[in-house]
Amino acid sequence: MSSVGSLFQPLKVGSITIRNRIQMSALTRNRATNTVPTDLMKEYYVQRARGGAGLIVSEGTLITRQGTEWENAPGIWSPEQVAGWKKITDAVHAEGTHIYAQLWHTGRVSHPDAPQQKLAGTPVYAPSAISARGGKFRFLPGEPGYTKPTAIEDPTVIIEQYRKAAANAKEAGFDGVELHGANGYLISQFLDSNSNERTDQWGGSVVNRARFGLEVLKALKSVYGENVAVKVSPAGGYNDVGMALPETLETFRYFISEADHLGLSYFALLRYAPHMDIEIDGKLRATQHDIIDSYRSYIKNSKVFLNGGVGGEEGAKLVEEGKIDGIAVGFNYVTHPDVANRIRDGKPFDNAPNFPGMQIGTGDESQWNIGYTDYPTAA
Repeated sequence: MSSVGSLFQPLKVGSITIRNRIQMSALTRNRATNTVPTDLMKEYYVQRARGGAGLIVSEGTLITRQGTEWENAPGIWSPEQVAGWKKITDAVHAEGTHIYAQLWHTGRVSHPDAPQQKLAGTPVYAPSAISARGGKFRFLPGEPGYTKPTAIEDPTVIIEQYRKAAANAKEAGFDGVELHGANGYLISQFLDSNSNERTDQWGGSVVNRARFGLEVLKALKSVYGENVAVKVSPAGGYNDVGMALPETLETFRYFISEADHLGLSYFALLRYAPHMDIEIDGKLRATQHDIIDSYRSYIKNSKVFLNGGVGGEEGAKLVEEGKIDGIAVGFNYVTHPDVANRIRDGKPFDNAPNFPGMQIGTGDESQWNIGYTDYPTAA
């Protein structure tokens, strides 16, 4: 444990203290029944709490009905959903782990023909009427890509939806909320000049493009105080976002520094991840640059978790050097319920991924445990 010992020191995050510095990052797993969390989901989260996670961040949790690519993603707008999540948070707390809800609005990367979007009775909304390139809705006939969205008329309506989602998360027993500001979803779409061509106070300048995300964070803080976090992915790429490097640096340095002034519990910084990059017109979409070197100095009041293929030894070294406060582990948590314990004990990540079962979320629900809760812990 000596080489990774710095990851196993307690850490104060907002008003809570987590037992170690290993966070399970949000991972869409597509196992909710008609957007309501299930007992199978509870089993999944309990396994990972029991496996030593210091802080669990829930899978992306929709603040309102949307036609996402993940047909069985959970939401947090109804009493039934709150009750389902409460079972999960109580069970996670019983294992000595804390849990945040990641609040998610997919914006333009929803589809009007998806069943949940039809039930919502609303168009697919985005900052501007600009469609994302790429995408594939495998559960829809013909596997269509993204469509042209409707520009949001009044963004304050959606800011209120975020506030209400935070209130529901608090009722459901979550210790805090993480705003999903990464991976080309709604917050990213407002920040990015290629997806936001508004000419009002919500678009144009860096200040205006950052306004929506900052106002959402203020709304979340009105509910949760200091227990509000945000995840960002300045390198972009995924879901067709990304600007030239000078504009990327200017935009995210402003957004991060202004968000830090609000007094957040932490930033989750997703560094460039090749598997999340996409190729458009023969070119990779992402704006590759060093996330820690570019933005760490702009965070003065909040903790920092680094996400994106960070191993135990690398993460421990970065903690020792004062560059980060902890690591956020993604993919390995899909296939290993005991990530933290394996890092502590020097055990390999040797469970083979069950790719067909990983994002199943369709068909016979009695089979949803396959590739989900059936991965073994280390001996």
